[in-house]
Amino acid sequence: MEYRPLGRTGLKVSSLCLGTMQFGWTADEALSQRILSAAFEAGVNFIDTADIYTRWVEGNPGGVAESIIGSWIKSANIPRDQLVIATKVRGRTGKGPNDEGLTRYHIFNAVEASLRRLGTDYLDLYQTHSPDESVPIDETLSALDDLVRQGKVRYIGCSNYPAWRLTEALWTSKFLHLSRFESSQPHYNLVRRAEFEREHAEVCRHHQIAVIPYSPLANGFLTGKYRRDQTPESARLRSATRYFNDRNWALLDLMERIGRETGGQTISQIALAWLLSNPLVTSPIIGPRSLEQLADNLGAVGVQLGEDHKRLLDEASQWKD
Repeated sequence: MEYRPLGRTGLKVSSLCLGTMQFGWTADEALSQRILSAAFEAGVNFIDTADIYTRWVEGNPGGVAESIIGSWIKSANIPRDQLVIATKVRGRTGKGPNDEGLTRYHIFNAVEASLRRLGTDYLDLYQTHSPDESVPIDETLSALDDLVRQGKVRYIGCSNYPAWRLTEALWTSKFLHLSRFESSQPHYNLVRRAEFEREHAEVCRHHQIAVIPYSPLANGFLTGKYRRDQTPESARLRSATRYFNDRNWALLDLMERIGRETGGQTISQIALAWLLSNPLVTSPIIGPRSLEQLADNLGAVGVQLGEDHKRLLDEASQWKD
């Protein structure tokens, strides 16, 4: 497993991050713990979750993924200092009027609940899941800074922030001498490039922000399981259909060919290798719901795309204003 610095921090994280949105959804607790163990044994030290995972599943109150991780750390006797645990705050975690958002009140309540579920007394990375337009950015950053000073959080980051909001947050942190966002989680993959590359990428490059892309396989589209004449049932089919067009079908054909030419890599491994070839990318977030999918994802580590193959992928997926 390769390891990369998490932005300006001293943390070194695995080049693939294990996402956990599937825990308690498409993977039950027993399978989730097997996936965690297999990933850890393969060298994955970076685990990403959120306090709302997987609240959208009927009967799931949220916090289930965090609880599964906490149970695994305890039962498997995993040394806490060998993991980099990241979770998120923003979404609704209860029924009260203050049980969501990025207010000081909610952040302080939410972090205690996450720490309890994860069975740890600190978080390596605490991320705002999305912006909260109803709360001044200085209130949010001040609350997060207090958690860093208290030792409950080591570093802070953000997810789903447009470039201008990330810039606003960085400027506010600098002006008020507060902890700053050291990482950003954009929605970024071969068939969804413009959102990150148009402006966000340059902000991250200039300020040395770690980039942790989510949905690197485009809701399963970039695994190749969906083809022009093949649409299997899947929990993420509805999300994947947005990519069903002739341009993207041609891209899958190209990725399949490149995989054959580079040693028999799968389409998903080529998609992950393309992200890992970007020096801005720290660690794409994979979300395997089986041990077979995990093994396939791990196979992307160390895959080197040649200049010609990289150029072909860039051209085939290029966005235009």
